[in-house]
Amino acid sequence: MNRPAVIVTRAQPGAQETVQRLETLGYQPLLSPALELIADQTVILPDLEKVSGLIFTSANGVRFFIERTQDLDLTAWCVGPATAEAARDAGFEAVQESSGNAVDLADHILAHSSRSSRPLLHIANAAAKGTLKTRLEAEGQSVVFCPIYKAQRASRLSAEVERLLANRGKALLLVHSEKGAAAFLELAPDGSLSNLTGVTISPTVSEVLIRAGLHRVHTAKAPNEAELLKALQAAFEAD
Repeated sequence: MNRPAVIVTRAQPGAQETVQRLETLGYQPLLSPALELIADQTVILPDLEKVSGLIFTSANGVRFFIERTQDLDLTAWCVGPATAEAARDAGFEAVQESSGNAVDLADHILAHSSRSSRPLLHIANAAAKGTLKTRLEAEGQSVVFCPIYKAQRASRLSAEVERLLANRGKALLLVHSEKGAAAFLELAPDGSLSNLTGVTISPTVSEVLIRAGLHRVHTAKAPNEAELLKALQAAFEAD
């Protein structure tokens, strides 16, 4: 059975990594990032000598951090395997890895860190919800939120995806974030989603697609790309 086209909505540079994984698995990826990530130079990086560690809730946070500084001496507390891998690749030696969401990471930090009067520094997207900061501060660990990058909606979808949607083509729609889902829906023509099957990284992302009228949506069992690709396989087999 031929594997279907998969619309990859993830922002770069991660989107290209996803495309390569899909090609290895035999899918036909259609690259069309719904979001563009840009550095926010108006946000000042604090003095790193005054913080006790760094929190990264995405690999993109690592990438934008090392664009600002090569000071990699602090412990990097990472939300999941992909983020931890990015931290190690960047040169961090002290890397702690959680299982893939903000609550798990907060609990991991509380269980494995020594409390310090100095705050942890959370390097993140400006749209981060603050769940992790709230959880840690409720247990007495101060956190400084530092949104050194932000996501903005792409100006348009790729020409290939626009043609597919205009022709009501059949495809799997791979979505990595709530904001990415919302951006894709804003860019897609009205009434063009009827032949798409959504595959998302979490229930909250799935809910965005379901509210928009997608009837076929599969959700990863854990919020990481390995589980997302398993959900993609399940969607392919169920179709």
